Amino acid sequence: MDIRKIDGQISVAPQITVAEIADIAKAGFRTVICNRPDGEGNDQPSFKEISEAAEKAGMQAYYQPVVSGKVQDEDAEKFREILESAPKPVLAYCRSGTRSATLWSLSRAGRVPLHDILTRTKAAGYDMSGVARRILNDGRTPSDATDGTFDIVIVGAGSAGIAVAASLMTRAPDLEIAIIDPADIHYYQPGWTLVGGGVFQADETVRTLSSVLPQGVHWLKTAVAAFEPTNNRVLLEGCRQIEYKRLIVCPGLKLDWHAVDGLVDTLGKNGVTSNYRFDLAPYTWELVRGMKEGTALFTQPPMPIKCAGAPQKAMYLSADHWYRTGALPNIDISFYNAGAVLFGVKDYVPALMKYVEKYDADLQFNHNLVGIDGPAKKAFFQTKTEDGTVKIVERGFDMIHVCPPQRAPDFIRVSPLADEAGWVDVDQNTLRHKSFENVWSLGDVMNAPNAKTAAAARKQAPIVANNVLADMGRGAGVAHYDGYGSCPLTVERGKIVLAEFGYGGKLLPSFPNWLNDGRKPSRFAWLLKEKLLPPLYWKGMLRGREWLVEPKVVKPEIVN
Repeated sequence: MDIRKIDGQISVAPQITVAEIADIAKAGFRTVICNRPDGEGNDQPSFKEISEAAEKAGMQAYYQPVVSGKVQDEDAEKFREILESAPKPVLAYCRSGTRSATLWSLSRAGRVPLHDILTRTKAAGYDMSGVARRILNDGRTPSDATDGTFDIVIVGAGSAGIAVAASLMTRAPDLEIAIIDPADIHYYQPGWTLVGGGVFQADETVRTLSSVLPQGVHWLKTAVAAFEPTNNRVLLEGCRQIEYKRLIVCPGLKLDWHAVDGLVDTLGKNGVTSNYRFDLAPYTWELVRGMKEGTALFTQPPMPIKCAGAPQKAMYLSADHWYRTGALPNIDISFYNAGAVLFGVKDYVPALMKYVEKYDADLQFNHNLVGIDGPAKKAFFQTKTEDGTVKIVERGFDMIHVCPPQRAPDFIRVSPLADEAGWVDVDQNTLRHKSFENVWSLGDVMNAPNAKTAAAARKQAPIVANNVLADMGRGAGVAHYDGYGSCPLTVERGKIVLAEFGYGGKLLPSFPNWLNDGRKPSRFAWLLKEKLLPPLYWKGMLRGREWLVEPKVVKPEIVN
């Protein structure tokens, strides 16, 4: 038998046999639903045979035949009625299981989020993206009317989305460009580390989204529900749809706070904080200033994460404050990293290790935070012993700075644009989708092996803009992305190790060594981070000014 569980109430399967009924009953199923018409195949048992065997095994059986490829709206409603009244758990079957999975998906419309339906059916081996619009329309067949057609549609109005929109408008202001994002606020996220270190105020890192969008770009203030790349459509919440000639996908990533047991319930209190949230970064500084003794823990989850240096930046700035105020000897600092190294590019590790030693920080590698008991001030880490045995390590704390696990947004992970790991699948050089030629991606959501930083998005935006226009016959040729990313590692107040690197860890410094050697802490890099990068972000990157990142054409045409 090939039984595929969808949720706790229902599983689906390809055609079952009479001989398998006894085992199905032993597996705990109390109902079977047949969604295959009798006589569809020469080798299928009749429903009467199945129902008689099911009755003998103490199960109920329902016959709801549906013609392959013709699941009607009323079929989904009938399936919902059966599922609600039938004893659970239920096993539904047809020739391959697809019709049963489709009926379940449509029957859950309006009751279960679309991404959850697509995730569950995808895990069971069934792709329901073809009925996404019907699910969005409460399980009913929608009209084919569109709510607009644009030359270019951009999904996401974060750093990457606004920057690529600005670069496009600078080059071709006559284009009809739509940017989709339900947010009202735009954040300068690289500044949150300095908020947590007492350098910036939180309000310095936030502006209204309307104030930073490029003029002439259409803002669709809604959320994306799904993609139909074969039809050049984006499905929006409320069963609306828009069409595009070119699509750019850059919605960022999802901070999965719920992946750590107990974390959501204690964030912002009990000494639990994170610079990865705008409203919590000030609490980090509050905890640091108030701490005179005790235990301070800093965590880093498995990669990938946005700005891989940020978890240790929080540790360095906190430790530097305690060092300057004389409290450091009374504070036990530990850095719990799910990975095996302090930083992924070895050239920068020696400089960082000097600060680890200066602050007497204990490094614990291969320790992944899996749970927090805030009131008890206990953290739980999963690790492995030398023989491979998994164990849980408990550690008390007075303060803990948490970096949450991160992944692609749900609507991306279940889409046809995603690779097996859930990230948008692009060519790492052109940032063009590997399967859909009129789709590009940049920023944190795509699967190129580069660091997920704002500096990377700043470099990628003009490259994608150039390549999209080249594909439209409005550019000289394609440009390649070298994997550039930058991580200003704030090792103390007033000094930074400016890590700049590309694919394979190749060093890609922006300045000559006499001005700034990125392998050493420098005052210049601090001034760059504190004084120059914020205005460069607001007045340069978000306005299409490509200082130091103007793309270089390397081919006469785009080759997929």
